[in-house]
Amino acid sequence: MDKPRHRYSRVPVLDLLRLAAVAAVVLYHYGFWGPTSTSGISLVALPALAPVGQYGFLGVSVFFAISGFVIAYSAEGRSWIGFTIARFSRIYPTFVLCMTLTFTVMLVAGAGHLTRSQWFANLIIAAPLVGQPYVDTVYWSLVIEVVFYGWIALFMMLGWFPRHIDALILVWLAITFANELTIDAPIFEKVFIADDSGFFAVGLLIYQHYRGRRGARFWSLFALAMGTAIFQATHKLERLGAHPDSTFDPRVVAVICVVGLLGVFLATRIKRIPLPATFVLAAGGMTYPLYLLHMELGYLFFSATKPHDHAAMAVTMIIAGIAVLAWVIWRFVEPWMHRLVKSKLTQLASRFGWSSTSHRLIKTQPDSD
Repeated sequence: MDKPRHRYSRVPVLDLLRLAAVAAVVLYHYGFWGPTSTSGISLVALPALAPVGQYGFLGVSVFFAISGFVIAYSAEGRSWIGFTIARFSRIYPTFVLCMTLTFTVMLVAGAGHLTRSQWFANLIIAAPLVGQPYVDTVYWSLVIEVVFYGWIALFMMLGWFPRHIDALILVWLAITFANELTIDAPIFEKVFIADDSGFFAVGLLIYQHYRGRRGARFWSLFALAMGTAIFQATHKLERLGAHPDSTFDPRVVAVICVVGLLGVFLATRIKRIPLPATFVLAAGGMTYPLYLLHMELGYLFFSATKPHDHAAMAVTMIIAGIAVLAWVIWRFVEPWMHRLVKSKLTQLASRFGWSSTSHRLIKTQPDSD
C-alpha cells in the first residue's frame, strides 16, 4: 500500500547538519572573506577567526552532499515532471523573495550601483549569463544546484535515473578527472559541475545505502566518490589561495571533508534525536533563506554600524536578526508560496497530460516536498 507524502517527514539529523553547514559559511564570510573596500582591502569583520573561518567554504560542499541524498529521495515516486515542479516550487519562490529583499535594501541604502536590469537578470538565478552581476555572490552555489537538478530531471525523463546510477556516476567522475587533470575547460566545469561532482555523487550513494544497498561494488563506488570529493576540495585551494590571508592546510581540508561526508552518512542512520521536533524542523527549514540573506545584507548592516571595538557583538546581533528574518520567511511566507506555485504548475502539467507521479511506490520524503 502506498504511503502518503508528509511535509514533516524528514531525516532529522540532516536538518541539524544543514544548520551547521550554513554556520560554517557564515563564519567564512565574516571571519575570512569579507567585502572589499574602495582601497581594495578585504574588510573582515572578525579577523581573529580567520585561521578557522577560512575552512568554512566547505560548508557549501556539505550542502551539496546533503542535496545529493535529498534529491535522490525526492525523485522517488515522481515522474520527471513531478520532480521538476517540486524542485522549482521549493527553490525559486524563496530565491526571488530573498533576492528582491536584498536588492531593495541595498538600493535604498545606496550600496553599489544597482540597476533594474540587474534585478531582472537575477530572476534567472545565473545572472552572469546575461552579463549582469549577482545581487549576492552566494547565488553561485544555487546555480550549481539548478544544474544538478537539470541533469537529474533529464536522466529521469530518459529512464536512466536511478536505474543506471552506477554508470552515470562513473561517467560523471571520469569527465570530472578528465577536465580537472587535462583540458580544464570552464564550460566543462560549469556544465558537468566538475568542481563539486564528488560531493553530489557521495550524497546519491548515501541514499542508495539508505535504501538498503550494500556490497563490494557499492563500497568501491562510494570510496571513489569520496576520493573525488577530497581531491576537488583541495584542488579549490589553488583559487582560494589568491586571498592575501590564506594559510590553507590541504590535510585539514581533507579531514574536514571526510568528517563532513561521513557525518551526512551517519545522519541517515540516526532515526531519532533528543530534541523537540519543531526545533529540528525549524533549524533545517530556515537554512535556505538564511544562506540567501546572510552575506550582502550582513555586510551592509555591519558597514553601516562601524563597530570598531564591539565587532563580535555586532556580528552576533546582525546574524541573529537575519536568522529571525529567515525563520519568519520559512514559517509564514514559504509555505503558501510553495503550495501556490506547485499547485499552479501541477494544474498546467495536467492540461498537457503530464503526470507528476510515476508508477513506482511513493515514499515519504525527507524534505518539505
